[in-house]
Order: sequence, then C-alpha cells, then structure tokens
Amino acid sequence: MSDEVIIYSDGGADPNPGIGGWAAILRAGERERVLTGNDPKTTNNRMELQAAIGALRALKRPCRVQFHTDSQYVRRGITEGVAKWSAAGWVNKQGHAIPNADLWRELQALVGQHDITWHWVRGHSGDPANEAVDRLAREARLRITPQIDLAADVPRLYLRSSCHGNPGPGTWAVAVESGGEWEVSSGSEPKTTNNRMELQAAIEGLLMLPPGSAAQLFTTSDYVFQGATQWLHGWKRGGWQKKDGQPVANSDLWRLLDDLAGRYRVKWVNAKGQKLEGLDRAGQALKID
Repeated sequence: MSDEVIIYSDGGADPNPGIGGWAAILRAGERERVLTGNDPKTTNNRMELQAAIGALRALKRPCRVQFHTDSQYVRRGITEGVAKWSAAGWVNKQGHAIPNADLWRELQALVGQHDITWHWVRGHSGDPANEAVDRLAREARLRITPQIDLAADVPRLYLRSSCHGNPGPGTWAVAVESGGEWEVSSGSEPKTTNNRMELQAAIEGLLMLPPGSAAQLFTTSDYVFQGATQWLHGWKRGGWQKKDGQPVANSDLWRLLDDLAGRYRVKWVNAKGQKLEGLDRAGQALKID
C-alpha cells in the first residue's frame, strides 16, 4: 500500500444482536485489498467498529487515509466521542460504562497512527464502493449463518409490506406457495405503519391455510422476525407492557398473530437480503391499487 489510501467499510448483524459480518475495501493507486470477517454473536455497531479496526490494522505504516463509512455511530464516535470518553475513564455522566469501549480503545489507538479524514456516506444511496462493502459484509455474515432445513411439502408464506409515511397509507401482501401452486392476497389501509402492514400480511397469510397446518413464514422485517422469535414471550409475561411501563406497540396485532400461531405449526424464516420468487410475487401485489 502507498502512503495515500482510500477505505470503505461496513458491518452489521442480523438479527441485531445476532450473527454479524463486516467488510472493508482499501485502495491505493491501482491496488485494491478486500478484508472481511464475522462473529456469531454481536451487534450492528460492533461490526461497524470491527470493520474500521480491521481496515486500519492492515496498514503497515503511517498513511494519509480518506475513510468512508455509512455509520454515523463510527464517524461521530471517533471524531467527537472518544476523546471525551477516554478523559472520563470510559464512563458516561451517569457512571455507566461506554458501550463497546474495548473496540473504541483499539480504534482510537489505530487512528492515532495515521492522518485520517472521515467521510459519512448515506447507505444504499448508489455509491458503488459502499454498495460493495455492504454486499461483502452480508456475505461474510451468511457464511456462518446456519442453513434452515425447510420441508418441501410445507406451505410457504412470503410477506411484503409498504407504507408511504409513518403513519400513512400502507399496503400488505402475502404470496402462498403450496404444492407447487401459488395464491396471492393483498390489502391496504389509509393510515398505518410498515410494521403493522407486515404483521397484517402474516395474519392474513395464516388465515388462508386450514387450522392446524404447518407453515413457513418468510419475512424481510427485522421487527417482525425478532418480535415473533425473541420478544413475544417476554411481552406476554409482562402483560404486553415494556420495561418502562409503556404498552407494546401494535399489541393488538401481535396478540392476534400469537393466537393464530398457536393454532398452526409455524416456522419463521429471516429472508432479509434473499432473492426469492415468493417475495417478488408478493412485491408485485403491493402495486395493486
């Protein structure tokens, strides 16, 4: 690598926290180097930090670096936060430990070895290098993501939703594949949210099947997937209230979905980032007026 380097980095976990991956692209003149890594139990922020650390570790001598990241957490933390956190002994004003202090310390030490200009890039805005590290980070995560053993003879429900505004007019759609046959259903509401539409798609999809059926539900929504697989039992134990005493958002639909799931044999599949025919079919139905 020459003394002038351009770096792009990205990282994420799915679900969050969950399985994570990170990636970085380093460019110096005509040369390019790609770095990736993963972690079976991590968070979005830790993967963003690990991507920056991995990139700077690869520099074997002091360099002038143009560093591009779509993480405001990383950019603002390293340019505004670490000096204050370090001076305060890595605790905040309430005396609580700064999250991810181990990685912030390591990144701070690496940054001190170089002349770095930090650039924030809006994610998924069409920047080719940013899109490349996003894809590489996702591939790194998928390399350690367990493959889901799905039964071929079980109906598959592919959920999609769309909302213009929050709240605003919204649409839900579900494509059901059973025995090689497809059935698509959709609906809309004049004032709703994307989360409510995704939940409605799951409810309507299950109602299309006979009670007692097995069903595989594919969703690209972190909110619905984590809610159904991780948060739901805690909400029920807490009387549908969060730890701060506030009611669980969309509890009316969550209660209905929970009741329906008890009448079926449901397996949830996180389909985020996957290219699937069922998602395309449901997506096309979202365009129906």
